[in-house]
Amino acid sequence: MSFRIGLCLVVLFGSVACSSLPTIIPDLAQQQPKSSLQLGGPRGPLSAEQSKAILEQLASRGQATNIFEKHLALEEAIAGSPLTTGNQVLLLQDGPATYQAMLASIQSAQDHINMETYILDDDDVGRRFAQVLIEKQQQGVQVNLIHDSAGTFDTPVAFFKRLTDSGINVLEFNPINPLVARKEWELNQRDHRKLLIVDGMTAFLGGINISSVYSGGSFRQHSRVRNDGSLTWRDTDLRLNGPAVAEFQKLFLATWDKQKGSPLLEKNYFPPVKNAGREVVRAIGSSPDEPYSLIYATLLSAIASAETSVHLTNAYFAPDPQLLDALKAAVARGVEVKLILPSQTDSWLVFHVGRGYYATLLNAGVKIYERQGVILHSKTALIDGVWATVGSTNLDWRSFLHNDELNAVVLGAEFGSQIQAMFEKDLAASDEVTLEKWERRALNLRVKELLARLWEYWL
Repeated sequence: MSFRIGLCLVVLFGSVACSSLPTIIPDLAQQQPKSSLQLGGPRGPLSAEQSKAILEQLASRGQATNIFEKHLALEEAIAGSPLTTGNQVLLLQDGPATYQAMLASIQSAQDHINMETYILDDDDVGRRFAQVLIEKQQQGVQVNLIHDSAGTFDTPVAFFKRLTDSGINVLEFNPINPLVARKEWELNQRDHRKLLIVDGMTAFLGGINISSVYSGGSFRQHSRVRNDGSLTWRDTDLRLNGPAVAEFQKLFLATWDKQKGSPLLEKNYFPPVKNAGREVVRAIGSSPDEPYSLIYATLLSAIASAETSVHLTNAYFAPDPQLLDALKAAVARGVEVKLILPSQTDSWLVFHVGRGYYATLLNAGVKIYERQGVILHSKTALIDGVWATVGSTNLDWRSFLHNDELNAVVLGAEFGSQIQAMFEKDLAASDEVTLEKWERRALNLRVKELLARLWEYWL
């Protein structure tokens, strides 16, 4: 994966854009919470009374109602996608569990399969997915696949030709080769989303690509090292059922249309919505085509309104000034702020950019931990125990400015307790970075941090 990052660095100066992160916090401070927050349900918008009842039910599970109302109202002022209730959310940890759930869902497909991924490797895992998708296509289930050109740079053309020869619709996102570009050449804009939708009823999303690097688990000691001697990857995904799936389906179809993919066969992309559970979910997609990243703005709003805790786990940490200020301000308000970051990585540039901010954060009272024994690739956040997000978005400039990204925000103490339990497990496998320890780091590490900072906008 580090090669793919290097590829982008080689060509970035040919596609420089004068992008900048928006100033979100002052705008948020002026937002007035709506007097009647409305949630979307399986049969359309809920009444104000129904919405209030849901909030009260959520609050009764362990958190004060005003925390929910604060987070919900601020999100409502920013994001364009609706909050939906009636969802079931399953938390998936690491590749083996996620792949098992994804493949089982694919094999049960009856109408269509829509898949979007950054990396699809021609290895044991990639070939297994390819074979199952081909088999479903031959059974009459239409398969539509979007893959990022840079993310699949190492994947042979023959791999995708086998898919297209079977009837699968394959769309290459922003081709690196300008001669096959379907729109203006935008090499620096990448599709970093990971999304699988089956029959419009089930959606999978998170940080997991289709690659054998995820072939091991990360919590059991004996499974942390793969057969080739390399460390396994620690990542997180979600399986969703319910009304929120339609919102992710809209995002997939919008990307297909934006990339000028061939017309899709008419399928039942939006089947009648059924109530699958009791989770409140918002689907959030971000793209450089928009004025600012909705995921970035929503995360900042949640941190800015945090009252008790901010727990972030992230693979690539290269924060901009607003995110730094939001974290420091939260500590100043008495909020517990903890970050779990990698101890080892596939991208030393991003790794050392993030470490360059450790001293500033530690001095402000932010607690930092580095996950040991694995390559940390998760992108999760939990705020006040009730606002959780899982997705593809890293805490770096590339995710917020240059990539198409995808996250789910799940609201409620019940799911929040699951994210908290996962956070605690990662915390137990991490080493705390104290200010005293950090100030004694070696000179060569300080030099790497300075060099890496020169590249942070593009990472």
